[in-house]
Amino acid sequence: MQPLVVCLKAAEPRLGIRMGVNMRILIAEDNFASRKFMQKYLSTYGDCDITIDGDEAVEAFVMALEDGEPYDLICLDIMMPVRDGYQVLKEIREIEKDAGRVGDEAVKIIMTSALNAERNIKAAFDMGCTVYCAKPIDLERFAEVLNKIGII
Repeated sequence: MQPLVVCLKAAEPRLGIRMGVNMRILIAEDNFASRKFMQKYLSTYGDCDITIDGDEAVEAFVMALEDGEPYDLICLDIMMPVRDGYQVLKEIREIEKDAGRVGDEAVKIIMTSALNAERNIKAAFDMGCTVYCAKPIDLERFAEVLNKIGII
């Protein structure tokens, strides 16, 4: 059986997105193997920063925004220590709203999780994720998702 990658919603490509090595990517993942896998794959598309818990993810997002170098893509695991991915997603979207970064200006957020129940997926979209990808991630289908949202 092939790994499932769910792409339930994909926004139009953002105008002005930085392509290639200038693109900024945040990977928020507490599992070492998953983190290394995502970093190795996504580093071909841009500079990757890594965080291992929800607090670090929010802190990295805020720092990048304050430095005027916001992330183009965030891959956000749901099950993380300190704050889970849902809490992080909600906070990032609130920070963006307060900063006036909505619509095309909002960061693309891909939720990654082994939690594939419909209620988990619906909750992520209700909070503002761009795409929900189920683990384990199938690279071919993941590339299709990145293409649909204008990352590659």
